[in-house]
Amino acid sequence: MGRIKLKGGALTAPVPPALVTVAAGDEKNVLTVAWTGILATIPPTTYISVRPRRHSYRLLEQSREFVLHLPPASLARQVDYCGTFTGAKVDKFEKCNFTLLPSDEVSAPTVAECPVALECRVKEILPMGSHDVFIAEIVSVSVDESLMDKTGKLRLERAHLLAFGHGEYYALGEKVGVFGFSAVKRRKKPATAKQKGNEHGKRR
Repeated sequence: MGRIKLKGGALTAPVPPALVTVAAGDEKNVLTVAWTGILATIPPTTYISVRPRRHSYRLLEQSREFVLHLPPASLARQVDYCGTFTGAKVDKFEKCNFTLLPSDEVSAPTVAECPVALECRVKEILPMGSHDVFIAEIVSVSVDESLMDKTGKLRLERAHLLAFGHGEYYALGEKVGVFGFSAVKRRKKPATAKQKGNEHGKRR
């Protein structure tokens, strides 16, 4: 099989179709962004890319704060709705029946139905053409208690997160490995009684 060359374009997948909440003064809104990720661990830094013409852009610019949510696959319809309709004409919180919680460090609310929420403060806004990139420090993280096991470890696989790829939504599937598993040396299987006997005979 050969490869087909396509025109250069904004294509990467899968990406998290994240729900972003923002508030400025008495206004608040929620939007969906697929272009987000981690830029650094120290300090923990993320980004979101937003078109300047979007309703939430002004709120982001004014407050310089937002909450980045990782939604479960069960919220696929709500996630799509928040990326399709504008908050200038409809209250998306009400339409999606979201339960809003006060955030710990920022003015934007946290959506209770999302199992993971990252509270962020904007450090820099970079114009990138069609979108502006909001680079932000993650100042607080909250997770649903159901994601924590008895040892206090975060079990993100329990969140059943939603993924997005080339215009389509997916539920994340089976786990195929863990970080660093390719470098772990295989343990030797315990020798059987017969193998031990043969080894003993060789030494006599």
